[in-house]
Amino acid sequence: MDDSLQVARRQGVMALTLNRPDRLNALTAPLCAALGAVLAEAEADPTVRAVLLLGAGRGFCAGQDLAEVSPGQDLGDVLEYRLNPVIRALRASRLPVVCAVGGVAAGAGASLAFACDVVLAAQSARFIQSFVRIGLIPDGGGTHALPRLAGDARARGMALLGEPVSGAQAEAWGLVWRALPDDELLPEAERIAAYLAAQPAEAVARIKRALDAAGANTLDRQLDLERDLQRECGASADFREGVQAFLDKRPARFGRPA
Repeated sequence: MDDSLQVARRQGVMALTLNRPDRLNALTAPLCAALGAVLAEAEADPTVRAVLLLGAGRGFCAGQDLAEVSPGQDLGDVLEYRLNPVIRALRASRLPVVCAVGGVAAGAGASLAFACDVVLAAQSARFIQSFVRIGLIPDGGGTHALPRLAGDARARGMALLGEPVSGAQAEAWGLVWRALPDDELLPEAERIAAYLAAQPAEAVARIKRALDAAGANTLDRQLDLERDLQRECGASADFREGVQAFLDKRPARFGRPA
């Protein structure tokens, strides 16, 4: 495993820390490969029930490490074989992914955060879509996520002007779930990840699937999908446990599906 990614496990949570603090955790080929490999490992491991994504040091991720990119290089290939597999893995994962953004999340670093399920930001965090300043477009799913999260006008402003958006502003715009005082960011991210790890895994996975489909579905198609997914949830051991716990007036004890 490349040492630019640190992996720790605790009570069903796999914590992944981007570990290039001297480069504000900028993305490299080895780091992207390590992320992809560990996300696949988490997906296949029945003891992992949630993922927590962090950045070491004073920033979350400054985007692609430009020291790895040379003039004339095919940037489409850089995306196709490095970053895009990671974004697809995050979005397709049945596991809930929590992201804690402290400091800068620029370019592909911001896109990486926006691909997660629950994003927390320090109030001092800065989200920057700075691609236009070097003659590029937002990537890593940025042009997909920004209008859906913040609306078209704000997405265009962020992409075309490249101005930083603070953690507090990101919360107001709907880019993140919550902005917190800097010293509360990590404890709250760990708390939420632990909470999600204790929830019914089958229901969590199907909630993600339903929400991901909603943007492309008509109401009728979404109602059909909800019907089908609810039928599956209703046949699960988690549903039986949840109902019994409610009747018994005790906390539910959900287990990982087979």
